[in-house]
Amino acid sequence: MSIRNPVAFGASAVLALALSVTAVSAAESLIDVPSSVCQTCHKEIYKQWEGSMHANSVAMKDPIHGTFYKKVIGDPLQAGVTTKDGKFPVCIQCHAPNAAIQNSTKLDEKPTYSEGVNCVACHTLKRFNGINGPNGKLQLGMLSYERSSGLQGPAGFPVGLQKLATATDMFGGAGAGDGGDKPNPHLGEPVTMDGTEIPALPMEPNATLMKTNDACMGCHDKRNNSHGVPLCATGNEYMASKSDVTCQYCHMPMVGNTADHSMGGGHDGGMLKRSVVFTMRAEKAGETIDVVAKLKNQQPHALPTGAPFRNIVLKLTAYNANGEPVWENAPEHPAQDDPQAYFAYLLADDAGKDAMPPTATQLGADTRLRPHEERTLSYEIPAKDVALVRGEVQYNLLWKVLADKFGHLPEGLRSSRTIAVAEAKI
Repeated sequence: MSIRNPVAFGASAVLALALSVTAVSAAESLIDVPSSVCQTCHKEIYKQWEGSMHANSVAMKDPIHGTFYKKVIGDPLQAGVTTKDGKFPVCIQCHAPNAAIQNSTKLDEKPTYSEGVNCVACHTLKRFNGINGPNGKLQLGMLSYERSSGLQGPAGFPVGLQKLATATDMFGGAGAGDGGDKPNPHLGEPVTMDGTEIPALPMEPNATLMKTNDACMGCHDKRNNSHGVPLCATGNEYMASKSDVTCQYCHMPMVGNTADHSMGGGHDGGMLKRSVVFTMRAEKAGETIDVVAKLKNQQPHALPTGAPFRNIVLKLTAYNANGEPVWENAPEHPAQDDPQAYFAYLLADDAGKDAMPPTATQLGADTRLRPHEERTLSYEIPAKDVALVRGEVQYNLLWKVLADKFGHLPEGLRSSRTIAVAEAKI
């Protein structure tokens, strides 16, 4: 953020920024650079990132992840925490990457730890080595990357020709983005912004990583539990689709000249609504109504994807002329009442019964929509008193058993979100 009017900005905020910059000056590495420093120039990008799940990925900020972390690992504010077999918690490699790099489990120890996937966590990734390690074990998150001692960007700042022409221009073409000409710390020298000293934050071009799936797959390819059961496998799903669409195309679309750093996913209502095409027709045939519902997955990976407890439900309801329901496909739970209307990735134990992610020993049923799949669901329902048939596609972040069990979570995380609706008058 450019502080052109300190009075309007607020003295306390100016002081906080000055203190953060002082801390950066004494930092041993870029890992200690908080995102507030980046906010100085990249105001809109910072605002987008601050509201994203990446910024809230750490166990203290993401209630769902935090619940599992506390049950499986322990206190996220405690140093030296290990798994039951004495290993460093692998989930930190993705959810708190800066802490993982410095081998810390005390996730409030430094600002950059509690910032989750912050600016430097992504912009110091230099090369993706894949998640399949040479020993046959998965190397996840930060372990799958070669990191750089300098910042990486999609294009860097190719201003060599400009420097030749304007060797004495301190701005060096730094204004590309959101505020006109500014001193640019990415050119390799410290600068002063409105009286505040910003350290040198050199940036080199790395389109191979920053503009491809390589930037994402360290954390979003696949993740197994201790029994080797894949808890999520978005990367495998994407590769099976044989799509050329990159992650950034959907999750970081260009807005003007800048990539959107909101990075919306399963928590983002807009992203969910555009993920599926839902159509429905209903025709009366004597004493029954024939209903045909179609769901088309728009994405190059399964729908839903990511955490295994995410699921989608098709809720089909018939109403009378007074708007009162007279029939529905799944009054209790679609897994039992209407299995075809339940799109989920289930895990199982040795006996084939449903299991939680940490204890699952095998895959259960996978009824999700495959990449770009269109699925047709057919129903024959009683026509008596029916004036309208309404279909709702509902997205859930949790299996119902978990939503009921984790009553401490905010209601918005435990309840369904309607992402598509279709109606047919009878």
